[in-house]
Amino acid sequence: MTDTNHKMLRRLAALLAVALTATFACARPARAYGTPPPMRALRAEIRRLAARLPAAKALEVMDLSTGVRVGYNAGESMPAASTIKIPVMVEVFRQLEEGRFDLHRRVTLLASDKDYGSGDLCDAPIDTTYTVEDLLSRMIDVSDNTATNMLIRLVGRDNINATMRRLGLEHTRLRGDIRTDTWSVRTALRTSPADMVHLLALMAKRELVDAWSSKQMIDILEQDQINTLLPEPLPDDVPIAHKTGSFFDTLNDVGIVYENDAPYVIAVMTTGLPSLPIGRTFIRALSRAAFPQEQRLASWRTIAGIATFAAGGGIMPPDIRYWQHATSAGVGGGR
Repeated sequence: MTDTNHKMLRRLAALLAVALTATFACARPARAYGTPPPMRALRAEIRRLAARLPAAKALEVMDLSTGVRVGYNAGESMPAASTIKIPVMVEVFRQLEEGRFDLHRRVTLLASDKDYGSGDLCDAPIDTTYTVEDLLSRMIDVSDNTATNMLIRLVGRDNINATMRRLGLEHTRLRGDIRTDTWSVRTALRTSPADMVHLLALMAKRELVDAWSSKQMIDILEQDQINTLLPEPLPDDVPIAHKTGSFFDTLNDVGIVYENDAPYVIAVMTTGLPSLPIGRTFIRALSRAAFPQEQRLASWRTIAGIATFAAGGGIMPPDIRYWQHATSAGVGGGR
């Protein structure tokens, strides 16, 4: 074979190698190129609904199996209303885990604890005592403000704020007790949908405080008796661990939706509402929009070979790491 032929063969081999490299590069999984189609559709619907609400709004939806998030103004600081009770509960369980007290510890009602905005402990006699377990249930499930103030006093407001900072929450702060008879309640209790989604995702993964504490907190949130917002459009057999919050012009609801193979976290916050019914319609519409898109995402994940989130076991196969990187970099976040 001549030198010319050798050169031609080497040139053809080089061209073939380039072609094969390009072919395999183009064959990378579709998930490496952006937000999955169901979440793109949800993001579009979120923006459409948000544009129609004549009030301040912020929200985020996170698929627990991929970590993909879509939202609207998700990092915006908003009046927390009673969603601030989730951080209070987290600090209670953190101090329980440290052994500072147990669920049977009794806390004495003081006059300074009373707030008449929500719950009936405000009508109880001074010096009545309640267990921590009872106060947690009252704080979350019937949103009792007096029970909340008793727990804030027990664990310390500064400790609650410090724990939220350590967990990476940027906007979640308590600057005072719950005092619904003053306008300052709007500035004293602050959070954001992104903060609440982050907190609830840790809880869902059994990584908030510890696995036992996370499960206990989820069990308490599943007993919320105010189910007129996020849960209202969902099928009756779909569990949701959530917490609502409201003022006269503010409606919030944040929670973990345990749809079989499509679990997700959702946080919706509104304020400056012309009326509460308008806010209720908005939050229900978002919940109604998120649910079927999460179901479609489950089908997409099956095709893509991505496992379904499993509480306790985590979901960290290699093919999910892209999504964590992409969402942290802002790909498809829509905040």
